[in-house]
Amino acid sequence: MQWDLITTIIVITAILTMGAFAVLGLYQWITRKSIKKVDRRILCMLIPLVLIVITYFVFDKLFILNTRPDGSGEPSFPSTHTMIAATIFFVVMMALPKYVKNKNLRIVLDIIMVILVGLTATGRVLANKHWPIDVIGGIAFGIVFSEIYYYAVHFKKAKK
Repeated sequence: MQWDLITTIIVITAILTMGAFAVLGLYQWITRKSIKKVDRRILCMLIPLVLIVITYFVFDKLFILNTRPDGSGEPSFPSTHTMIAATIFFVVMMALPKYVKNKNLRIVLDIIMVILVGLTATGRVLANKHWPIDVIGGIAFGIVFSEIYYYAVHFKKAKK
């Protein structure tokens, strides 16, 4: 089985899913004539995306902790594929209740997204691209980034 290809397709699916929210945000911005009127859930999605880019740069260019098991010498911690899939799918799971009212459909979509994160993590190890600790790190970053998203969405300024 071509695990490298499968995990790449999953990551592209995650990015396209986030792209759909970007299109929705752009539509809201244009029709509402103000970025302040774009749904906060969509605007805050930028935060974990920026965190992914910063984390990639730090661990891929500045602070290399581990190299790939395939002997390529490329940095492997954290697994970027896993980090992207976990972050995007966990963020989407948090945003979905506003856009999908059918609870059973949301449960099915949540299960699918969790399975895709699991397949990505497992597939990266089976493809010999990452050590188990790399994918655990990718999932951990995904959890942290999605929690930051949650608090950004729900943060309310204190009234004076």
